[in-house]
Amino acid sequence: MNMTYLQTIRGEETTHCPVWFMRQAGRSQAEYRRIKEKYSLFEITQQPELCAYITRLPVEEYNVDAAILYKDIMTPLVPIGVDVELKPGIGPVIGNPIRTAADIAALRALDMAESLPHVLETIRLLTEEQLEVPLIGFGGAPFTLASYMLEGGPSKTYQKTRQMLVARPDLWDALMAKLTAMSIVYLGAQIEAGASAIQIFDSWVGAVSAREYEARIYPFMKDLITSLKAQYPTTPITMFGVGTYHLLPLWRTLSLDVIGLDWRCSIEEAQAMGITQAVQGNLDPAYLFADWTTIQREIDRILAAGKAHGKHIFNLGHGVVPEANPEVLKRIVTYVHEVTSC
Repeated sequence: MNMTYLQTIRGEETTHCPVWFMRQAGRSQAEYRRIKEKYSLFEITQQPELCAYITRLPVEEYNVDAAILYKDIMTPLVPIGVDVELKPGIGPVIGNPIRTAADIAALRALDMAESLPHVLETIRLLTEEQLEVPLIGFGGAPFTLASYMLEGGPSKTYQKTRQMLVARPDLWDALMAKLTAMSIVYLGAQIEAGASAIQIFDSWVGAVSAREYEARIYPFMKDLITSLKAQYPTTPITMFGVGTYHLLPLWRTLSLDVIGLDWRCSIEEAQAMGITQAVQGNLDPAYLFADWTTIQREIDRILAAGKAHGKHIFNLGHGVVPEANPEVLKRIVTYVHEVTSC
């Protein structure tokens, strides 16, 4: 079994730098697009065999060193009482956005066995029978989940979210407490089902200041990560967000094993902030559309910085976009493997 992803996180010697891509399962792959013509994302995830097949697709096509479970960060919100619709070209749209204390109180506790057994079965299929690389389970961080629940969908300003955070800290804390408890159950169940690692996507938390993060978000993230580490001490945890350069000094104090970097923050800058955890990233997805010489030059720069840091997992600085050419992704994996091979 190819364990380079986990070995790198642990600081062990590896045969090459591991590579995987966020949003690698689906998006640009022709086979995935054919499947999506017939089924929605939620319909796919409710069919373990099909969901496992889609999760495996990028491993088989690109030869990446880790798989990430095919699902959406909205997956656990439906069972707790959130009316979510994934609209093509828009993203998650919430039919019952959070507005009052009663709305928060109405959110139910998550029962994985009752509500999401198909997610657990997919993990078991992949880890017990099908994969030769580690499987990464994941979830959205409480802030990012809250932002969708408050805004009613994607947002550019996160105005309603930031308003509640600063103007109604009582409601904010109540919502974050519920989402933190849900996340502990959700991520823990994925580990128990067989996931080798966990990634927490706090995709939109870069919208808040470091001061507000430390006061109203950091305590919940500390509780979440500390709880998972107490229960599953050997399972590595990665954190990733967009535009979170200013939050990295706080992230480095959490019990994280890997810090994902978007393309705005270089590995050298992260290291200068005192980050000693493994770093993941961070090719700008825009480079997927450049000529190969330009792509290669940027890969070389990132790999050199990663080697100097000591523990580096090659990835994009955000997810694969649907327009990306699968052949380019495959060529990137091959190139990273070749130039970093011992």
